[in-house]
Amino acid sequence: MSLPQYVYKGHGTGNDFVIYIDRTGEFEPNADEIRHVCDRHFGVGADGLIRLTKPECVSDLSVEQVAQCHDGGAEWFMDYRNADGTLAEMCGNGTRVTTLLAQRAGIADAPGGAPFKLGTRAGVKTLRSLGALEPYGQDVFQVSLGAGKIGDVDAYAVTIPGTSGEAEGTFVDMGNPHVVSVLEDGKATLPAVEDLNLIVKPMVSPVIETDQNAEFVRIDACDKAGNIGKATMRVNERGCGETLSCGTGLGATAVTLRAKTGVSRWDITIRGGLVRVEVSDEDVKLTGAAVIVAKVELL
Repeated sequence: MSLPQYVYKGHGTGNDFVIYIDRTGEFEPNADEIRHVCDRHFGVGADGLIRLTKPECVSDLSVEQVAQCHDGGAEWFMDYRNADGTLAEMCGNGTRVTTLLAQRAGIADAPGGAPFKLGTRAGVKTLRSLGALEPYGQDVFQVSLGAGKIGDVDAYAVTIPGTSGEAEGTFVDMGNPHVVSVLEDGKATLPAVEDLNLIVKPMVSPVIETDQNAEFVRIDACDKAGNIGKATMRVNERGCGETLSCGTGLGATAVTLRAKTGVSRWDITIRGGLVRVEVSDEDVKLTGAAVIVAKVELL
């Protein structure tokens, strides 16, 4: 087995991970091991697996990508895999859980200390430890996701097999691909957010070249004068199905909501909790909690 004997279980607003630190590069997982350990019935159970290691220990990275990590100040890399064993470019909730584990291992600074630079397949991300911050949680981190690249608003038709109706969707690249549907906008005829069957993978037309995550959103409040809004979101993630939260999906949602309303700060409720997302032309900042649940011995 290429997994270590001990791993941790953690989550960011319910988006859960098996996670461990690999200081020497000897514990690079294979797809079968990932599928097994992430299985909710026969394994530990998780939406994905995270290995915190050095950039040069990640076999799929090019020499240029490793150099970019070091040039960006990242000595450590979040090697993230979906529950089905496939590689993923980025995971916003995963960066927070990774930084909490790094903090407890003495790799990252405590709240008030220096920001933590973390390499990902979508570039170097900067995380700031905020400590306890109501109403978001106890171990709260803010991650700079980078600028979201939005396509034409409402350019896609989104349907869910077995569910009547459709919605208009907007493509947003957050380092990984998303299509965001705001359900009370335009011609949306899908059920309410709470009633969607997101076990089934949504379909997007025209077909996007790469598989995408799909977010479905309801605007709950929108104060344009105060530049603050509230929304509720659910998400189906490629590689694992519906999850309780998706960090890059939350970023993509806020980018879309800003395009539609002009409001750039959003408190978004997902099934796993509450996060704050702030959007500018240069960056998307995601603020939310991270939790380490358990240390697990693999037998």
